[in-house]
Amino acid sequence: MKKTQLPLRGMRRVARISGAAQNGVPLSWWTGFSLTLLLLVLAPLAVSEYSLTLLAIYALLALSLAFVWGIGGILCFGQAAFYGLGAYTYAVASINFGESTGALLLAVAVAGSAALALGAMMFYGRIGDVYLGVITLVVTLLLFKYANSTAGEAYVIGTARLGGFNGIPNFAPLNVPGLADVPVTGLALYYVVMVCLLAGWLLLRWICARSFGRQLVGIRENELRAELLGYDVRLAKTLAFGIGGALAGLAGVFYACWAEIVTPEVFSLGVSAEVIIWVLVGGLGTLWGPMLGAVLLGALKGYLGSQQLLDNAVVMGLLLVVVVLFLPNGVLPTFTRALTSYRNRRANAAVAGESHGA
Repeated sequence: MKKTQLPLRGMRRVARISGAAQNGVPLSWWTGFSLTLLLLVLAPLAVSEYSLTLLAIYALLALSLAFVWGIGGILCFGQAAFYGLGAYTYAVASINFGESTGALLLAVAVAGSAALALGAMMFYGRIGDVYLGVITLVVTLLLFKYANSTAGEAYVIGTARLGGFNGIPNFAPLNVPGLADVPVTGLALYYVVMVCLLAGWLLLRWICARSFGRQLVGIRENELRAELLGYDVRLAKTLAFGIGGALAGLAGVFYACWAEIVTPEVFSLGVSAEVIIWVLVGGLGTLWGPMLGAVLLGALKGYLGSQQLLDNAVVMGLLLVVVVLFLPNGVLPTFTRALTSYRNRRANAAVAGESHGA
C-alpha cells in the first residue's frame, strides 16, 4: 500500500517535541542547550559528584520511558526490568571478563534484546494497552522474585555468584576502554554519565525529527489511522520499545558502577513506580520534562531519606495527585506555556501601544 503523509496535527506535535525547525535548529535551542551543558559541567562545584551521578542516572532512566511512553504512546510499567537486566548483566560479565568495556556493551545489548523480544511478542500478538501494562509489570515482578531466590552455590554464571537477596558485590568498576587498570570513578564517572545522558537525549531528539519519529507520534495519536495509511505499526512500536529498553539498561550499568553492588531491588515495584511519577511530573510527551522531573524528585527523595518526619512514599504520592489535578501536562510544559503566554501578552501590549501612539 502506498504510504501517505501523517496528519498535520501529528506533524505539529512532533515538531514541538523535537524542537526541529524547517530551516535548522533555532538559536534559542542552542542557547538553552549550551546553558544546560554549562550547568552540568559546573554542578560539581556546588553539589557532590556522588549525588550528581545518581541524579544523572535517574534522568537517563526517565529519558528511556519518556521516549517509549511520551513519544511512542506505550505505557510500560516494567522499565525497571530492563534497568535491572543491564545492572545484573554488567555485574556478571565484568566479573567474568575482568574489565568493563565488553561488559557494558553486553549489558546494553541484553537489555535492548530483551525489550525487543518482549515488545515483538506483545505488539505482534495484538496485546491491548491494559494487558500490555500488566505484562510488563508481571515480567518485572518475576525477575524480582527470581533474583531474590538465587542464593546458594547452584546459582553461578561463570565465576559470578548471583547472591540472592544479598546481590552481587566486588565486580570490576568502569574503566577506560582498553585499560583495565584505570578505573573511572568519582567525578570522572559523573562526567561519563553526563555525556551519555546528553548523547542519549540528542539521539532521541534526532529520531523524533526523522520520519520514524513522525510515525511514532502518528501511531500515538491514532494507531488505526497510521496502520490504514500503510505504516507498519507493530514494527515501529517494537523498535521504540527496544530503544527504550537499551537506554534503561545503560542506566542500570551506570547504577551498578555507582553503587558498586547490584541487588534485586533494581527490579522492585518501587523503581517502576518512581520512573512513571518522574515522567508524569516532568511532562509526558517531552524529552526534557521527564529528565527534569527525575532530577527534582530524585533530589527530594535524597532529602527525605535524611530525615524521619516525612515518609518518602507518602510525599511522592501526594505530589503525583497534585500534579495530576493542577498540572495535568506536567511541570515543564506548564511553565513553557505560561512563559509563551506572557511573552505574547507583552508583545501584543507593545503593538497596541505603538498603534495608539501613532
